[in-house]
Amino acid sequence: MAELSVHSVLVTGANRGLGLGFVQHFLRMPKPPQWIFATCRDPKGQRARLQCIGPAETADPASIKAAAAKVEEHLGGSGLNLLINNAGMAKPKTLEEETLEDLTETYTTNTVGPLLMGQAFLPLLKKAAQGSPGSGLSCSKAAIVNISSIAGSITSFIGWESVQCVSYRCSKAALNMLSKCQSLAYKEHGILCVALHPGWVQTDMGSSAGQVPPLTVDDSVQGMLKVLSSLSEKNTGAYLDWEGNVILW
Repeated sequence: MAELSVHSVLVTGANRGLGLGFVQHFLRMPKPPQWIFATCRDPKGQRARLQCIGPAETADPASIKAAAAKVEEHLGGSGLNLLINNAGMAKPKTLEEETLEDLTETYTTNTVGPLLMGQAFLPLLKKAAQGSPGSGLSCSKAAIVNISSIAGSITSFIGWESVQCVSYRCSKAALNMLSKCQSLAYKEHGILCVALHPGWVQTDMGSSAGQVPPLTVDDSVQGMLKVLSSLSEKNTGAYLDWEGNVILW
């Protein structure tokens, strides 16, 4: 299996949880990326555990445009190999408790954000793909990784009895569709796109239901990076978990 080897990576929601875990694992690689860009909504927030490159509200076009310009400036003519759309939110409410505001906010963060990020960083992803040898697709060449959830699977529909979280489920189902659309639109540019379920992880979000999740951040991120290293053009548009298993839509 080829080792994941990238010149540059950007991780959203990187100040804690899975995002921070990704950054830490990239730094510990035998050959770490030359550029690791970490963005988050509130770099100086009380729960922030990493100094991000600046505030990047992933649902605000102006903020995303500014972040893209800063990344382009640092890269100095080279492209961005890997965009990991990790930033997300959840409000564990029942169907009866859901409101227009909750659904709109969750959908904007979890679905619109990755859409806007993909649009803004497309030129840099294209540049990375054009500058990489070979004709196939891979995460070492150019890729968009959307951190989804099995909660967005309409077929599996796991965990309803313990937490309904309707707005979150809807937003992740929509993110899965976005990932598929991106894979079809960006394939011609040499960009691989995939939706990844990280598992039920011991993060603030994962523990919000009042139960202790079985997976540590380290285990989840290590598994996802292993999966990413194995992906090729045949996997673009796929919906997978942290162990590489295909999840039913």
